[in-house]
Amino acid sequence: MRLIFTLLFCFALTAQAQNTYSISGVITTKNETLPFANVYLKNTKIGTTTKEDGTFQINGITPGTYTIVISFTGFKTKKQDVTITNKNLILSFDLIESQALSEVVITGTLKPVSRLESPVPVEVYTPAFFKKNPTPNIFEALQNVNGVRPQLNCSVCNTGDIHINGLEGPYTLVLIDGMPIVSGLSTVYGLSGIPNSLIEQIEIVKGPASSLYGSEAVGGLINIITKLPENAPIFFADSFVSGWGEVNTDIGFKTKVGKKATLLLGANYFKYDNIIDNNNDNFTDLTLQDRISIFQKWSFKRDSKKKFSIAARFFYEDRWGGELQWNKSFRGGDEIYGESIYTTRYELLGEYQLPVKENINFQFSYSDHDQNSVYGNIPYLAQQRIGFGQFIWDKPLKNHDLLFGAAGRYNYYNDNTTATLEADKIFIPSVFVQDEITITQKQKLLLGLRYDFDERHGSIITPRLAYRFKPTDDDIFRINAGTGFRVVNLFTEEHAALTGARDVVIEEELKPEKSFNVNLNYLKKIYTTSAMQFTIDASAWYTYFSNAIIPDYDTNPNQIIYDNLDGFSTSKGLSLNLDAVFSNGIKGSIGATVQDVNQTENDIKTRQILTEQFTGTWSLSYKNHKTNLNFDYTGNLYGPMRLPLLGPLDPRQEFSPTWSIQNIQVTFDGLDNFEIYGGVKNLLNWTPNRGNPFIIARANDPFDENVLFDTQGNAQVTADNPYALTFDPSYVFGPNQGRRIFFGLRYTLM
Repeated sequence: MRLIFTLLFCFALTAQAQNTYSISGVITTKNETLPFANVYLKNTKIGTTTKEDGTFQINGITPGTYTIVISFTGFKTKKQDVTITNKNLILSFDLIESQALSEVVITGTLKPVSRLESPVPVEVYTPAFFKKNPTPNIFEALQNVNGVRPQLNCSVCNTGDIHINGLEGPYTLVLIDGMPIVSGLSTVYGLSGIPNSLIEQIEIVKGPASSLYGSEAVGGLINIITKLPENAPIFFADSFVSGWGEVNTDIGFKTKVGKKATLLLGANYFKYDNIIDNNNDNFTDLTLQDRISIFQKWSFKRDSKKKFSIAARFFYEDRWGGELQWNKSFRGGDEIYGESIYTTRYELLGEYQLPVKENINFQFSYSDHDQNSVYGNIPYLAQQRIGFGQFIWDKPLKNHDLLFGAAGRYNYYNDNTTATLEADKIFIPSVFVQDEITITQKQKLLLGLRYDFDERHGSIITPRLAYRFKPTDDDIFRINAGTGFRVVNLFTEEHAALTGARDVVIEEELKPEKSFNVNLNYLKKIYTTSAMQFTIDASAWYTYFSNAIIPDYDTNPNQIIYDNLDGFSTSKGLSLNLDAVFSNGIKGSIGATVQDVNQTENDIKTRQILTEQFTGTWSLSYKNHKTNLNFDYTGNLYGPMRLPLLGPLDPRQEFSPTWSIQNIQVTFDGLDNFEIYGGVKNLLNWTPNRGNPFIIARANDPFDENVLFDTQGNAQVTADNPYALTFDPSYVFGPNQGRRIFFGLRYTLM
């Protein structure tokens, strides 16, 4: 009986083998074999990886038509439809390297140029980078970019700004499609609500760019570039929820309107209304938010082939944080403390290429921002309107690529504070010129000069110099230097001036800040014979400020003193990025920044408050093609930063500990058009209350009703107030959200 069973089993195997087929072949790149490349049949679990000699063989295939997919990280994926009719089909494929470093960038020089050819170093981040750790807004999405840190400025309302190389948020210019949309009031609130699904890429320049973009681009700039309607998916949707109850949804589509217009319409909705107080201070750990943003972009085909696009966005947000028992009936009162902010915002931007022989573009933008807010019982009602337009003439000559520009910016600002007795209206005309000189095939020199006229401060001249030396195809040296000039508006930029019980003291008429910055950059690409790739990107920078305006929390713990620094402030540091693609399909990146940001006044050197000494970021990604699973592990590390204490008796830590936020995500993309993803954020469950008795000072008495003051206004020690504190939520250096799971679904129809 056993013999009969064995014979039947062998017969079955033989019959099955006769009905199965195989595919074999070799994978190459640049006439060299490529080991460990992935080869699989789409929508099946049949696949393999190439051997060390680049060969592969897939067995156990039944006859039929399939799509064979060949992929390797760092190379363009290749797909081919095949029909299996022969027992052994032999195929060969040659993969082409991904052009990640040859991407076209615009931000560095205001014109499209290969990233490798640009004399200004520009970092490029695509949607694939941000999908590794999905977030509901751009502010949080930048947390894994080396040298860039989202800084929370308030424990109650959770508003913040973006630091680049240790410089405060107002020194960073944020652009949307090259237009200065996010500034002033929206520096604090305008980085939310841009649908991530509409973003083509984000370009970051670390260093001066004032000669092209004006006075706000002192420390660097972030350009959020949205998709062209013709390049966007026909329909897309992306939604995720978290264990804290956050719900974020992006949705949109494109359509043709008539024969010459294409419309891209998208919307983002974010909702969080779950009151959580894990640190037991009777204040919300995370601000409650209800936000909607609607975006549309039109692209028009013209007979002249010239560009014409126009985009608009509407943004509304209702956010509040405060004592757990707060509701809108307490808004603006002094019974229950809450910070409530209503934001309404309209934006319009576009580009029109003039119908002339020369390459002349007109770019324009307009934003209308209305903020209705209360911080406890202090109302802050503000309006800002910014209109901007500029003509750019791109004129290439033999060895010169000239750029001429003329711009005008109108700014209207008004609020209900005593610092604004009447509306501030200012129009600033500007002209600029830039010459990109090709010295040799290996050397380029960029010279730039901008002239602005500000009726409050007169003529402003900001020069710029950049130099690129490319000794080989895999080595690039760059230097970028320039000056900056910035006019400060305290109440739109310094959130601490509005929240908490500290008195705001402006000791003098504030003069504009001036700066000089130099940035050195080296980029190296390495390719190994085993098909591994490495990219090294190293930078060193130095920024010197005169007339710096830095809030003084130290002289009097009950005051925030603003004046021009009687001395100077500097920011200097080193950063290193390493990107690696391994032959086993793992892709990783690691970055580190070491910096020293300080101020010197009366020969006394002091570290800048809320600025870390070092940071680190990393990511690891791996795709298992047989299971259609993608694994992403991301994280960051922040070194100690000096924190704003309320006096010598304040029991909170003077310096933050070294802390880290780490995340893991798994994505399944084995279904047509769908991606299912989920994971855990903040794996270590880190929150800033670790090692601290409390985060918000006097959270039990937010209106200081039981604080005893002396004749100089200093809080006194009492039985109810043993540390002589006043209410203050500005002691914040990281998010209050602990560990949480998330789950999401994406659908894309191309």
